[in-house]
Amino acid sequence: MKVTYYLEVLSSWCHWVEPAWADLKSRYADRVDFEWRIALMRKEDFPVSRSQCEWFYRRSGTIMRSPVMLNSGWFEDRDDGFVNPSLVAEAGRDFGINDDTIRLALANAAVLDGRKVGGMGEAIAVAAKASGLNAKRLRARAESAAVRARADASTAEFFSHQITQRPAFVIEDAIGDKAVFSGVMALAPLAATIEAMLSDTAAYAAHAAHHGAVPKK
Repeated sequence: MKVTYYLEVLSSWCHWVEPAWADLKSRYADRVDFEWRIALMRKEDFPVSRSQCEWFYRRSGTIMRSPVMLNSGWFEDRDDGFVNPSLVAEAGRDFGINDDTIRLALANAAVLDGRKVGGMGEAIAVAAKASGLNAKRLRARAESAAVRARADASTAEFFSHQITQRPAFVIEDAIGDKAVFSGVMALAPLAATIEAMLSDTAAYAAHAAHHGAVPKK
């Protein structure tokens, strides 16, 4: 079984779902493959001002019952759609950083500390410190056409599921079943779906052990 988590590094909703993501990975580490993929937001999907960003943070923080309001200090007027943090996180894969280290460092630096990681220099500084990677080499990869192509491809893949909200989770099993969650924040429905699909997969395996492959005639 595989669970794919589609995210935007600067998304506050992705920040809020991280505890559920960590819980799922811990709970099913020996039975499920977990992977995150970039799903870039469009420029128009971001707040248009710092005050608007704070309004969104008050809404999401209240909904999530958070005792702490997120920090809007990362916001600035940019024309690039804030792609740099996501490109830096994606570039880390080329140096073997496939876990959550870089992307979480960048997200936390932004929404908790208010650092302006929308700028490539600041994003690289945060990522290099968190990962121990060489900043110059990491920046070269983050600015490469290959990394941008991968981010664009995973974003297109996200939209191919006919969804628009991040975080999104696509759960697939060995018998061809697929469940898609878009914008779901709660752990319970994700865990319940994984449990149900694991049970179905085990049932198919038991049937195969007793009856063999499907008859050709």
